[in-house]
Amino acid sequence: METEQRRWLASLPLWSQWHRLLKPNTLFVGSTVTEYAPMPAQPAPRLLVAELLRAAQGFPFLIIKDIPGEAVLVGDAAMDYNRELLAACRQAGFMLVAGQALAYVPIDFDSTASFLARMSHSRRKGIKRKLKSRDDLTVETVPTGNFLFDDEALLAELYRLYRNVYDQSEIHFDLLSADFFRSVLQDPSSGGVVFLYRAAGALIGYNLCFESNGMLIDKYVGFAYPQARQFNLYVVSWFHNLDYALAKGLTCYVAGWTDPEIKRKLGAQFTFTQHAVYVRNPLLRTLLRPLKRYFEADSRWHLQAR
Repeated sequence: METEQRRWLASLPLWSQWHRLLKPNTLFVGSTVTEYAPMPAQPAPRLLVAELLRAAQGFPFLIIKDIPGEAVLVGDAAMDYNRELLAACRQAGFMLVAGQALAYVPIDFDSTASFLARMSHSRRKGIKRKLKSRDDLTVETVPTGNFLFDDEALLAELYRLYRNVYDQSEIHFDLLSADFFRSVLQDPSSGGVVFLYRAAGALIGYNLCFESNGMLIDKYVGFAYPQARQFNLYVVSWFHNLDYALAKGLTCYVAGWTDPEIKRKLGAQFTFTQHAVYVRNPLLRTLLRPLKRYFEADSRWHLQAR
């Protein structure tokens, strides 16, 4: 739910006593470390939904999260499966709720200069001004599994920078642990690459990405503040990732969730997921159905931004 709406709820009388009612015990199907819910090839969607409903009998809510809404990043075969899954969910009484805007940039240009040329003059001018910060930065490209990530001091610093971003963000997914990052960064088989950004020799930020199915997937960032803002690291890292994808012959840069307006101004397109929400209590299901729009802020934003 949007921050303003949450604040309004929190201002209601006796909020401290009844707010726990808005946090029901929920069984989630999906993951916060993947763009889409990783679904099994078998059983068929109709049987899978039936199995999930049986498994969720002790839960007031069952949510299958992040089902692709179109084929653009997953392909036609996966989308055929997802259409069957959504149809099975509707038949079983699930509500479908629009998820967040997933930003992506098709690599259908031959240089970032030609990519910039597609933008308006004012936007192009602003981006070019911020990109001048690249002259004062050095970027090191390090694959996951590299010996550098055996350094506990570096791992601690990378985790601290991740927490900087997490703590200042209004939208929180799972708080990932230092052990999670250690496992990922020390795994040579994951296909990950880390871009380390330094100014005057000091680490001021990093970006952990993965190559998969011809795409560069942007997963996690860590920034030092105020240095990251001073050196326009968000914009610099965006164009560095585009250059990297171009050099690797990749077809798409997937830039993740959150901050869709900023990403739109940087040239991103968007695709949406859907969440299938099953509310076990029939009365509560009826009461909540007209309220689902309050959980679809990105979808409303996208309609207005067109």
